[in-house]
Amino acid sequence: MIYPERFSTLPAHAWPRLRALLDVHEGGGPLIQMTIGEPKHAFPAWVTDVITDNAAGFNSYPPNDGSPELKGAITDWIKRRYDVAMDPASEVMALNGTREGLYNAVIALCPETKNGQKPAILMPNPFYQVYMIGAISGAADPIMVNATAETGHLPDFSSVSEDVLARTAAVYICSPANPQGAVADHAYWADLIALAERYDFFIFADECYSEIYRDTPPVGVLQVAEAVGTDRNRIVAFHSLSKRSNLPGLRSGFVASGPETIAQIKQLRNYAGAPLPLPLQAAAAAVWADEDHVEENRRLYAAKFDAADRIFGNVPGYQSPEAGFFLWLPVEDDETAALKLWKETGVKVLPGGYLAQAVPGQDNPGKTYIRAALVAPQEQTARGLELIRDCLYAV
Repeated sequence: MIYPERFSTLPAHAWPRLRALLDVHEGGGPLIQMTIGEPKHAFPAWVTDVITDNAAGFNSYPPNDGSPELKGAITDWIKRRYDVAMDPASEVMALNGTREGLYNAVIALCPETKNGQKPAILMPNPFYQVYMIGAISGAADPIMVNATAETGHLPDFSSVSEDVLARTAAVYICSPANPQGAVADHAYWADLIALAERYDFFIFADECYSEIYRDTPPVGVLQVAEAVGTDRNRIVAFHSLSKRSNLPGLRSGFVASGPETIAQIKQLRNYAGAPLPLPLQAAAAAVWADEDHVEENRRLYAAKFDAADRIFGNVPGYQSPEAGFFLWLPVEDDETAALKLWKETGVKVLPGGYLAQAVPGQDNPGKTYIRAALVAPQEQTARGLELIRDCLYAV
């Protein structure tokens, strides 16, 4: 490696830490897995037929940026969902899962210096760990901004010091938020866009959970950018079929922005990208065009939300999530609670501190939470939630 020191001090990843914590102990009952956010609802049965019908495409190299059909399906969906018209040829690009795009965004778009200093990349704390490694890979400073109950579980980027904002090249923001389920409203997006214009940075909007909501569709950054008239090139939105359509193994997502920004992203992908095979692109195009299965998916999650509210309604500090499919449950100590739960019940959850870091002058904001994923079937999910309540909360 050219820069081995860049990664030498990284904290351990969440999953090896979880295995080290739990796997040396016997579970106290049949395993109920509530750690990883891997959707378990059925994906549309016809997806297999689309792949089979287009199997001849495996004999060809796929278009690097996405087929015209896929990009057209994506921009049609953006128009239906957000009432924003985008050019499929120049303003969207297909991704091999949004992790690829989120990781490469800093490398593709951010300068080597900002105002003569090392650039900073701001991100929520807790955070999706790809944000941090993307910043580090792009030779930038990852700056965590706490997202707590006091801030509505969304980061207040305006609270960052002037000197850091002056060298900020981009901000990562996840809405609906993982793990808390908080949703950025129109005012939040507008304020963030105004801050980005004032300090000249990109907004990397991770909206992968946008289609899993309870009542009102979450407002999207693209529609707010359109409403306030900002330069679309400043906004970089990421979406995925993994959660929306229960297709994490399809590895299909997209990035949307202005043509200048997309051109820069495409330039990096020409060298480093791994395009989706053509039969899978055909399947993705069909899935983006269909909403019936998405509505059914939301119905299944809504039943789990209702069960969670019933089970935890009397737990002090419990907050019912607006969207996404995680519960962010308050505890005294995350590792102690996760270990107790595993040893006594067989339920596995993720200690919240594994998704966050301590920042100067402040404790790790995840240390007093556990994350429980509501992805298993309804009956198993409800049973796991009841065991969590009975084991950890005296209500």
